[in-house]
Amino acid sequence: MADCDLEPLSLGELKKMQKDVAKAIATFEDRQKAEARAKVEPVARDLGYSLAELVGTDSKTKRAPVAPKYQHPENPAVTWSGRGRKPQWFVDALAAGTTAGDLEIR
Repeated sequence: MADCDLEPLSLGELKKMQKDVAKAIATFEDRQKAEARAKVEPVARDLGYSLAELVGTDSKTKRAPVAPKYQHPENPAVTWSGRGRKPQWFVDALAAGTTAGDLEIR
């Protein structure tokens, strides 16, 4: 590897160099992975599988939808599961004096 004298470089030049090195590392890793995939895919195909079937690339698990727990007091078609950020209609209803129990779906 070539030795570089970094001392005369300015902060901006060093940061640009750091960014360029990070990009070079990422593209190098991508190229290495692509080469490995190209070598392994024919073997998987010869065995009657796709590479995705063997390595299980679908790593995200699917969550089942949650049943709604609350409904809008004037429009029952508008619901909320009780998870995540409170919808504005729910906040407004609580501010108007309605309790969360009053908004529950029975």
